[in-house]
Amino acid sequence: KQWYQRRVAITAGIYETLKAKFNAAKPESVNIAAVDFDGVQYQISNPDGDKGVINLSAKMRMYEDLVAHGVQDLLKREYGDSLLDAPEEGFDVTLRFELASLPSDKEAMAKKASLLKRNCFASVFEKYFKMQEAETASDETAIVHYHEEEAVYISAQTDRVTVIFSTLFKDPDDIVIGKVFLQEFKDARKAHQQAPQVLFSYGEPPAELSGQPNLLRGDNIGYVTFVLFPRHTTPANRDNTINLIHQFRTYLHYHIKCSKAYLHSRMRSKTSEFLKVLNRAKPEAMTEKKFGVGKRV
Repeated sequence: KQWYQRRVAITAGIYETLKAKFNAAKPESVNIAAVDFDGVQYQISNPDGDKGVINLSAKMRMYEDLVAHGVQDLLKREYGDSLLDAPEEGFDVTLRFELASLPSDKEAMAKKASLLKRNCFASVFEKYFKMQEAETASDETAIVHYHEEEAVYISAQTDRVTVIFSTLFKDPDDIVIGKVFLQEFKDARKAHQQAPQVLFSYGEPPAELSGQPNLLRGDNIGYVTFVLFPRHTTPANRDNTINLIHQFRTYLHYHIKCSKAYLHSRMRSKTSEFLKVLNRAKPEAMTEKKFGVGKRV
């Protein structure tokens, strides 16, 4: 649970920090660094010690993959002049905020800034959603290495967009629990016809990835496929779809870890109950009893 909460807390922490600094009575110094569990590094600081300016910088392993899919154009659309053409040294993207010229809705600006990673990831999804909207099949599959050793594969057909996550299970127990959750995803469509189709496989990649380089194989490797239909990728729904699907890996592993924590707590509780039963079952101390003169038992 703490693992997932820390990732959520990173975004919330960026928002709360920026909101506080934007609304401060007078400019304050700030120098904060944080890392989420996808390895994205953040830094909030005053460049050259200037308290009237705040930089939010991020470094993410997937950024190079996203450049080919228009990430810079999307960030320019979302952040305008706040996006620096040359990011701070050691980072992929930097947002610069002049405190004296912030818009009137400072909280909205802080919230948008906190979604920097989400907006970077959105570039590849928007590109392929628009292809499907135009009923154009993609010539190639987008590959985004969003996590250490793991990737997401995205392709568009005339009537759907296919998103495939590869995920690595480092604990054998994670595989067992993961199968239960993924089966629930698959079965959810029986009750909710509007839900995307979900498929999953273990060990070998699905046929849709045939010919792709450096595919993971092994008993601890899983592939989860989401088939998104036009109702999921329309302009009215695509933002919500992106919000949900880009966090899928975190969502899955969060629930796996929570399930393990719950099972362990129940095991400890049951063990404690068994110990109490055993303690009550101890025989009473043997005592001597007399049966007539000179006879003892």
